[in-house]
Amino acid sequence: MFVFLITVFFAALCLAVFAWRRNTKNKTELQRHSISPQELHESIRSGGRVLLFDVRQPLDLLAYPEQIPGAQRIPPAEVLEKPSLIPKDQDAVVYCTCPSDKTSRMVLDKALALGFSRIRFLRGGLAAWKGVGFPVEPYTGTFSFSAEMRPG
Repeated sequence: MFVFLITVFFAALCLAVFAWRRNTKNKTELQRHSISPQELHESIRSGGRVLLFDVRQPLDLLAYPEQIPGAQRIPPAEVLEKPSLIPKDQDAVVYCTCPSDKTSRMVLDKALALGFSRIRFLRGGLAAWKGVGFPVEPYTGTFSFSAEMRPG
């Protein structure tokens, strides 16, 4: 019985260490592919060439009809289907208004899987950008709801 308990304890310990390492790796990877509002603002202010992509869902766009100046709106479903809409050879930042940056991270994960290396997501999205007082401009473009998003 004692050997069994030792074995179970050792197995649980190994699983805990494995989970901790994986979680640490994921956080490090997210940090490496993210940018803070302050870093993005400084890059733009200093003349850095950064392409901004607003990948918010249509309902988020209705709720917050503004965008970061210079951002290009790309529907998330469209960029997930055609990642080539974001150039591979230029620095790019995607942002959304989802909790935990869900949509931005989805786009980022797809781009990274396809070999993009110069793409990052804005930590905290549009809310974080506005929260530190950086400028926004009214969104004047059009958008539509996809068939999956229309009420039934």
